[in-house]
Amino acid sequence: MSSHRPAHDAAGTTTPPPPLRHHGAEDDTRYIRMTVKLTAMIGGPFFLLTVILHPARDGHDIAAGAQWYAFTHSMEAISLLIQAVCLAGVVALVMNRFGPRGLTTLYTALTGTMLWFGLIVFDGGHNPVTARYAPDLVHTSKDIDIEGGIIVLAANIVFPLGYVLLALLLNRHGQRWTGLLLGFGGVVYAIGGTASLFGFGPHSMTTSVIEITGAAPYALGYVLLGRAFGQARQLSA
Repeated sequence: MSSHRPAHDAAGTTTPPPPLRHHGAEDDTRYIRMTVKLTAMIGGPFFLLTVILHPARDGHDIAAGAQWYAFTHSMEAISLLIQAVCLAGVVALVMNRFGPRGLTTLYTALTGTMLWFGLIVFDGGHNPVTARYAPDLVHTSKDIDIEGGIIVLAANIVFPLGYVLLALLLNRHGQRWTGLLLGFGGVVYAIGGTASLFGFGPHSMTTSVIEITGAAPYALGYVLLGRAFGQARQLSA
């Protein structure tokens, strides 16, 4: 076992030991970039898959397949958590580059993603129970209470707002198509997930069509986001 001890030169002056080797800032950034790229490549496509696999929304069909309904919503919630990790990594990478307004935008998108995570968890747990006892109430305005209404309203405001702001931010920093896909996809998906559902009713296939129409570019936007922020040359540009 060796240790660094002060050395003495001919004049008796003490020479400090050499500094210990440690990973530099570039090494730390590399791990964050890897995390951003990996979570974007998983979170975006996985989210699209769960939206495609979403079962029928009317109460009787949910009651007949309650376990599958809960499972798909659990998987969608996991995909949103993965996306949240991706956005948190982006925040860490651009902390000193995008300024206060840019960070506010990223935190808004991150908050909206977590609120939508809460909405999906609430949906996947609440509706199978309601469908078992009162299937005609599922996905109707009669089934919205104060607690559920707060989650639904907050998610439907902050989620699309966050991704629209993110689209504008990315456009200013040279990521036009990435921002456009995320902003457009996030807004269309949110419209399909709530406004279209209550507007056309749980029996209509319009909701599924709108959701998938939004989820597809949204997922692609995440893939491009991971590619952009997962490369060192993009960060140093």
